[in-house]
Amino acid sequence: MTPTQPSDPTAPRAARVIAALEGVGVRRYTTGQVILDGIDWTVRSGEHWALLGANGAGKTTVLRLIGALMFPTVGSVEVLGHRLGSVDVRELRAVIGLVSGAQKVPQDATGHTVVLTGATGTVQPLWRKYDEATRERAHALLAELDCKELADRPYGVCSGGQRARLLIARALMADPSLLLLDEPFNALDLPSREDLIDALHRLATGRPELATVTVTHHLEELSPAVGHAVLLREGRVQARGPVDEVLTGERMTACFGRPIEVSRHEGRWLARSGRR
Repeated sequence: MTPTQPSDPTAPRAARVIAALEGVGVRRYTTGQVILDGIDWTVRSGEHWALLGANGAGKTTVLRLIGALMFPTVGSVEVLGHRLGSVDVRELRAVIGLVSGAQKVPQDATGHTVVLTGATGTVQPLWRKYDEATRERAHALLAELDCKELADRPYGVCSGGQRARLLIARALMADPSLLLLDEPFNALDLPSREDLIDALHRLATGRPELATVTVTHHLEELSPAVGHAVLLREGRVQARGPVDEVLTGERMTACFGRPIEVSRHEGRWLARSGRR
């Protein structure tokens, strides 16, 4: 018998599968409309993905699938080692971070309270559920997202960028392995957009095991930490893989149906429509 060799503590850990879609299709039962068709895609720990495509391409539906918010019509969806249909999705949702502009937040809640509610996954705070360690964790997340000055500020008077960072801190209260960002830059001005990009870049650097998926319409909104991308067109994967292979002018043109020129500078992307 060959003796077992001691493991090398310095060897890199193999990335684990966080979410996997195989042959996934989604159809609207009432009309038979195909929303997604034949989607194969795997997200691993430490990967940061951009999910791009025109309106109606199926981006939000994909995000809802891996967020355990809906089931596929055909195919399989596995999230955090559990296949949808064989797990209590309420428990699964509790350990997936989701940030969306559609989230309802009390306008008079302070920034610290907004983050605290992430511990219970509720809209309104459940004060008896929050011990001192939980409250301190909320403060630590405010600092991590560079918005600790918002701890006592009502959510309703915060800017769009400040609200986005508060919602990300809230999503991190459950210490998720997967963070889903559904158009987090929507309606942000330039300084707020750049602050959020910086915050997401620091988050990716400081949490090497965290996987993120960002739905966006604009390459300019991607932080240098985003290393993979999926292009969707009419419910089908047009391209997926490392950003340098996917975010090309040729592939973006094919995805969006008009000439697009793509450039990159110091890890940041720029896309503009070329002349026909």
